[in-house]
Order: sequence, then structure tokens, then C-alpha cells
Amino acid sequence: MPVITCIEDLKRMHRRRAPRMFFDYCESGSYTEQTFRDNCSDFQKIRLRQKVAVDMLGRSTRSEMIGEPVAMPVALAPVGMTGMQCADGEIKAARAAEAFGVPYTLSTMSICSVEDVAAATTKPFWFQLYVMKDEEFVDGMLERVKKAGCSALVLTLDLQILGQRHKDLRNGLSAPPKMTLPVMLDLATKWGWGLEMLKTHRRSFGNIVGHAKGVGDTSSLASWTAEQFDPQLDWGKIARLRDKWGGKLILKGILDEGGCAPRGRLRRGCDHRLEPRRAPARRGALLDPHAAADRAGGGRSGRDPHGWRHPLGAGCAEGAGDGREGHLHRPLLHLRAGRDGRGGRAARARGDLEGARHLDGALRREGREGAGASQPAGAR
Repeated sequence: MPVITCIEDLKRMHRRRAPRMFFDYCESGSYTEQTFRDNCSDFQKIRLRQKVAVDMLGRSTRSEMIGEPVAMPVALAPVGMTGMQCADGEIKAARAAEAFGVPYTLSTMSICSVEDVAAATTKPFWFQLYVMKDEEFVDGMLERVKKAGCSALVLTLDLQILGQRHKDLRNGLSAPPKMTLPVMLDLATKWGWGLEMLKTHRRSFGNIVGHAKGVGDTSSLASWTAEQFDPQLDWGKIARLRDKWGGKLILKGILDEGGCAPRGRLRRGCDHRLEPRRAPARRGALLDPHAAADRAGGGRSGRDPHGWRHPLGAGCAEGAGDGREGHLHRPLLHLRAGRDGRGGRAARARGDLEGARHLDGALRREGREGAGASQPAGAR
């Protein structure tokens, strides 16, 4: 087993082990991929100010998210087709998150169904819902999520219209892969992945195939998906879904409060919100890191020799509403493709975060908190 020191090590393993179409699905965005690049470069601008002569005993990354205790303020984000990066990837990711003590979010476009993941875990997880035109499917999906015991519904607001992902088109992305000559040549070099996939029957979209009207197999799935994302999603439909769900609701994909609705309407009936950096590039965009740093106690200069890419991987997290929590996207996929679901990298990520908090003086102890994140001069 190779020594894993950082997200970049996992990324290299992911590239070697997973078929090209699935690696590119993780490492790309829509159209010119401007947001995809910004997701990395914006986080590289953040620096942490080191504090010295501060008692560091008792420091902890433990926190709460929507009333649930967590080992660190991070949730594994919803990522479609994780089960194509690694056989039964969603199940393995959910088990790793459960063992480590952070929430796992299952995507509507997952390979393993919500029932599969519920049967393989012992604690509730979150479910991310894409709003489709087919209200019968959406209502049925909500009932299935309730029966699975999910503790929160994550409602995606920023994907009413699909962006064009050039690499996916060139690679012929599909689940399972279509056996074209380029795909077969690529799979010939990924025999470890192929052997794993032969051991599982989960190779298509488990939440959709066999549940959506007219989608009995993968041949009818592509056209159904392309037509189903609802461009008319508005606050009235959100209210209907909130009432239908009746549990904790997280709004994912809010670009900024000024661009969506009055503050009161945003808050009403919503337990949490995730704010991307700017207009999304099909994969989750990011919270403005400067604003996050400011909310975390920033406004001061300093240096972080490793940058945010060191603890968690730049371009991988969606910031939460209070600037202290986040969603991991690409590190999850690198981990799924490179490890066996035991959560070893998650433990190292917590160690990195604790180390950053140590240097930063941003420790959480009984009865007190401190923070030293900063933003570059001139950042908004």
C-alpha cells in the first residue's frame, strides 16, 4: 500500500485506477471550466495567521451540523456516479463517513440506491434531491428517502439547466460504460477496476432505473435525464417540497442572498444553506473563501505555507452558511477510487485541520473559541 500524505497522492492513484471517463468526470467542469479553475485559485489566496504562546491542549475539531454532532465540520458532498469510480462507491463512502463521524450525502444520481446505502449503514445519512419535472417520481423519491431514515434533505437549487461538459461528451460518459474501441483500450489498462465491478450488480443509477416512469434500463435513462431537470424551480416549489418532506432541509447552491430572495424567505423553514462561490460549472462551485475567512475571524494578514489545498484539497469544499462548515467533493472521489472505504485519509485530513488550527490559534475548547483565518488585502 503506497504512503498517502495528501489529496494529491489520492488524485494520482485515482487517475491510475479509474477509467478516464470517470476521472475526467471528477476533474472537470462545464464549458470553459472557468469556475472549476477559480475553485482552486480562490482558495490558494487564503492565508492563516500563526499565533504563538497559546495553550493548545484540549483543542478539538468536533462541532455540530444541523444539530448533529460531528467529528469535524465537514460533510461528504453528493457526487453522482461514485459507484462508477469504485465498485459500490457510495456504500463504501457512507461507511467511512459513519466510522469517522461526519455526515454523508447521497446523490440522486448515485449508482447505489438509497435503499442500498441504508441497508449497509447503521446511522442516518443525508440525501441530495434534484428537482425533476416528473412530480410523481419526486414524491416517490421523498417517500423512499423517509423510509430509509435519512436525517436531512439537501435540495439542489443551481442545476435547473444542465451545462455542457466537453470532456464527458468526448469520453462518451455513461454508466455502465459503452464498449467503444477507445473505452475498451482504456479499460484494458484498468483491470483492477474491472475486477471490482464484476463483483457487484450495481452498475447503473439505482435511484432512477426501475423507479421513474418509462425508465426500465440504461437505454432510456439518458433521454429521460436530459428532459427532466426542472427549469421552473422557484420558491413555491421549494415550499411544496419542504412541506412534503417535513424534516430538516438544507438548501444547496445559493450563489448569494441578494441574487435569490429576501432574507426572510431564505431563512423560513430552512435548517441550513450551502453557498457556492459563483455560477456553477455543473460540479459544485464554492463559497467565496474571502467571505468565509472574514466570518471565521479574518481581516488580518498572515501566511499558510501549505495553502488550503493541504488540509482538504482546493476546489473541493462548499462553504456552509456560517463559514465554518463545508462539503467535500473531489477528495471524496479521489479517496473512493484510491482506497477501500476505511476512512484513513479522513483521519489524516482531521490531523491536517488540527495542525492548521494549532498554527492558527483557532482552537475550540470548553467555553472558548479563537480564529485566525485571514483574507488577502483588497479581497471583498
